[in-house]
Amino acid sequence: MKSVPLKAYPRTATGRCGVKKLRASARIPAVIYGRKRAPQNLEIQRKELEDLIHGSAAENILFDLTVEGDPEPLRLALLQQVQHHALTGGILHADLHEVAADERVVVSVPVETTGEAEGVKTGGGVLEHVLFSVKVRGLPKDLPEVLVLDVSHLQIGQAIHIGEIPPPAGVEILGGKNVTVIAVSAPVTEAEETAATEAAAAGPLEPEVIKEKK
Repeated sequence: MKSVPLKAYPRTATGRCGVKKLRASARIPAVIYGRKRAPQNLEIQRKELEDLIHGSAAENILFDLTVEGDPEPLRLALLQQVQHHALTGGILHADLHEVAADERVVVSVPVETTGEAEGVKTGGGVLEHVLFSVKVRGLPKDLPEVLVLDVSHLQIGQAIHIGEIPPPAGVEILGGKNVTVIAVSAPVTEAEETAATEAAAAGPLEPEVIKEKK
């Protein structure tokens, strides 16, 4: 994963009012933590972070972080978590995880597909995306932004499991080897679709009430 530069500033604003004023000034609150130092409150220019996220394949971004006034000129940090506004989607808060270049870390990487499954193209099957992300472990520079799986060979009833994903160089893919990530299922018949629709329309069955005799 290629690192990108990010500028941050020490944050003194806390509490609901302080954070509200901070966001009104086009900055967002953030925190950075790691094993070698205590967590530190930061603030980041909203537009700078939004541009970096929008230009990335996922929210797994590796930063060359500079903090104003920090005696350490450059710190390596992963974007660990981003909190978004439920309605507008705007960034509300960011968590950064400080790492070392020689430290193996675990992150969740999104899974995408390429190609059209043979079972979908010729058999009318349905491509099911069971897992949208998997956990991987590796050095920061080796971590992938996204895992792209070729599904063109899949027939109906076939699947790609975690153990079948080819890992990038220097990266270990975590999780149960037999856990399904992508699968092609048989097409739903008209009778099955009708039965499912009727069952949904009927709703849950009312439990039988038995009155106790006096």
